[in-house]
Amino acid sequence: MPEGTVAAQVRGGVAPYLCVEGADKAASFYKKAFGAEEAFRQPLDEQGRTMHIHLYVNGGSVMLSDPYPDHGHPFKEHQGYSLHLQVDDIDAWFARAVEAGAEVVLPVQLMFWGDRYGQVRDPFGVMWAMGAPVR
Repeated sequence: MPEGTVAAQVRGGVAPYLCVEGADKAASFYKKAFGAEEAFRQPLDEQGRTMHIHLYVNGGSVMLSDPYPDHGHPFKEHQGYSLHLQVDDIDAWFARAVEAGAEVVLPVQLMFWGDRYGQVRDPFGVMWAMGAPVR
């Protein structure tokens, strides 16, 4: 880390680290769609890639990087997981994500476990789930 740089504090128990094609654009999208706050970033390289962006989303950390196939880290399609956001106002969170450009996978609905729940896929292929207790 360059001298004088302060590392961002990792928040939450598990902090996902996503490899996305276009981490800089993904960070901008996450700010718009999920109210993310940027905590830290490495500058873009000459090819427009970044090795690290640290965001705070809904009280937790989410970290991003671009793929670096030239260093043994190629892009792999996102599958088999979702990032879950437990929120107070699911209608507002869901609408903001969709308005920003997320694709609805599962509309918000009452689920058997008692939450209202829905899923969206962001333009970078990452699945986001949202849940809120029924009031």
